[in-house]
Amino acid sequence: MDTLLLSRIQFGANISFHILFPTITIALGWVLLFFKLRFNATGDDRWMDGYRFFVKVFALTFALGVVSGITMSFQFGTNWPGFMEAVGNIAGPLLAYEILTAFFLEAVFLGIMLFGFSRVPNWLHTLATFLVAFGTTMSAFWILVLNSWMHTPAGYEIIDGVAHATDWFAVIFNPSMPYRLVHMLLASGLTVAFVIAGLSAFRMLCGDKTGSAKLTFKTGVFLAALLIPLQIVAGDFHGLNTLEHQPAKVAAMEGNWETQGNVPLLLFALPDEEARENRFEIGIPNGASLILKHDPDGVVPGLNDFVAEDGTPMHPPVNAVFWSFRIMVGTGLAMLALSWITAGVIWRRGLDTPNPWMLRAFVAMTFSGWLATLAGWYTTEIGRQPWLVNGVLRTYEAVADVPAPMVLSTLLVYLAIYVGLTLAYVSVLFYLARKAARGEQPKPMTPGSGAAVTMIPAE
Repeated sequence: MDTLLLSRIQFGANISFHILFPTITIALGWVLLFFKLRFNATGDDRWMDGYRFFVKVFALTFALGVVSGITMSFQFGTNWPGFMEAVGNIAGPLLAYEILTAFFLEAVFLGIMLFGFSRVPNWLHTLATFLVAFGTTMSAFWILVLNSWMHTPAGYEIIDGVAHATDWFAVIFNPSMPYRLVHMLLASGLTVAFVIAGLSAFRMLCGDKTGSAKLTFKTGVFLAALLIPLQIVAGDFHGLNTLEHQPAKVAAMEGNWETQGNVPLLLFALPDEEARENRFEIGIPNGASLILKHDPDGVVPGLNDFVAEDGTPMHPPVNAVFWSFRIMVGTGLAMLALSWITAGVIWRRGLDTPNPWMLRAFVAMTFSGWLATLAGWYTTEIGRQPWLVNGVLRTYEAVADVPAPMVLSTLLVYLAIYVGLTLAYVSVLFYLARKAARGEQPKPMTPGSGAAVTMIPAE
C-alpha cells in the first residue's frame, strides 16, 4: 500500500474514532438540560438521579472527544499539508470560529455543570447546562460548515492555485450545509436516545433500586420513536440535494451504472467495478427512481457518465459507498422497529413489569447509533472521492511526501490505542450503570446548599 492509501486509512481511522464521541455529546447536553428542567419543575429526585448518572457519561465522552480531536487535527499538517496550502484561507477561519464560539464556551461552563449543583444557585447550574449544550451544537455547526463546503464549495475564487473567500455568507451557508447539519443533529439525537435507553435497560435488568431507570428508559424510547420519522424526511431532502450537487455519489449509492429511468432500488447486489455491472441483483422495481425523482419513470444518473477520456473512473469506489449506505439504512430500520414497538408497549401497558427480552434488545442496540453514524459518514466521505474539495482539490494533490512504512507504523499504533480506548469506554459506561442500579449515586442535595457529595447505598 502506498502513502496515499495509508494516509487515507489513517485519517479515516482517526475521524471514525473521534466522531463517536461528539455524536453523543451534541445531543446528550440537551437531554441533560431536559432532565434538569423536569427536576426544577417537579422536584422529583428521579430526574436528578438521571441527570447525575448521564452527566458522568457526558464528562467521559467529552474528554475522549477533545483528545481524539486534537490528534486528528495534527494530521492536517503531518499527512495532508496540501489541504491547508490550497484551502487554508477558508478552512483555517472556520476551525478558529469553532474554537472561539464553541469550545471555550463548553470549557468554561463544563466545570459548573459537573461540580456546581450544590455550590452555585440552581438557576446558574441550569444556565451552565444550557450553555454547554449550546456550545456542543455550535461546535457541530462550524465543523459541518467546513465539511459541507468541501462537498459543495461556494463563495470563493482560485488565485494562483489557492482558494480565497469572496463571500463568507455563501461559504457558511453553502448548498449542502443546512441538509447536512439537520441530518447530523438528528443522527446525534438518535444515537443518544439509544444510549440512554440501552444503559437504562441495563440498570433495570440489574435490578435498579432508584426508580429513575424507568423514567430515563421511557425518555430514550420515546425520543427515538419521535426522531426517526424526522430523520427519514431529512434524509430524503439530503438525498435530493446530493443528487443535484454530487450525482456520482448517488449513482454509487444506488449501484446504478447507466443513466436511465425506472431504476430499481437494490436491496442486494455485488457491484463489479472492473466489468462495470452488478451481480446477483435483488431489488424493488422503480424504487430508486421513485425515491430520488418521486416518479417511477424518473431518470437516475449512472456511473458510466463519470469516466475520464483515458478511461479513469471519476466516481467514488462503488462497493464501499454502496454497502455503507445500506448498512446505515438497515441499522436505521432496526432502530425504527424496536423503538416504535417498545413505545407502543409502554403506551398500552406501562413499565410496571417490563419485558426482559425488550430490555435485552435495547442493551444489545445501545451503540447502534454509532454503527449508523459511521456507515453514513463513510457514505458521505468516500462518496466525495476522488476529490478532497469537490471540483477544487484532488485527494492525491494534498497528501504529504512521507514514507509509507512511517505512515503504516503510526496507523497500527493508532488502531491499537483506539480499540483499547473504545473497549474501555464501553466497559466503564456499563460499570457505571451497574453501580447506579445498586443505588450508589450521590445523595440528593438542595441546589446551592454547599453540601458535600457523599456516596451512600439506596435504602
